[in-house]
Amino acid sequence: MDLCSRRLVGWAIADHMRTELVIDALRAAERTRGSLAGAIFHADHGAQYTSRAFADACREAGVTQSMGAVGSSADNAAAESLSAAFKRETLQGARWWDSERDARLAAFGWLHRYNTRRRHSYLGQRSPIAYEDSLIPSSATLPEAA
Repeated sequence: MDLCSRRLVGWAIADHMRTELVIDALRAAERTRGSLAGAIFHADHGAQYTSRAFADACREAGVTQSMGAVGSSADNAAAESLSAAFKRETLQGARWWDSERDARLAAFGWLHRYNTRRRHSYLGQRSPIAYEDSLIPSSATLPEAA
């Protein structure tokens, strides 16, 4: 999640929480943004985030890793809030989905809606993408070719 705009810039879905999953999400964010150079990736102390492979992927992408205090969900409040909203808004009281296909469809639909239509008080009641669009000056023009 980009904490400036709250946009979900990279995600991956799997039936496991291995390092490959978070590396796939990091690479998806890199494809979305073009470059992650200078970004800070804040996570908990899960094994996938503390692995050498993930550290190498971050270094290759120009990303600085940051970790909160062990056992403190407050150190990663944005991610905790996102996770709670995802579960609440997709499962709607159920404990699980009926199939992997249903889970994937719900996740992708929610992720798309979150970025394009879900309004955030933090962003002045705009969606993450609408907020990012507002950061681009309206007078921005391409230079004329010589």
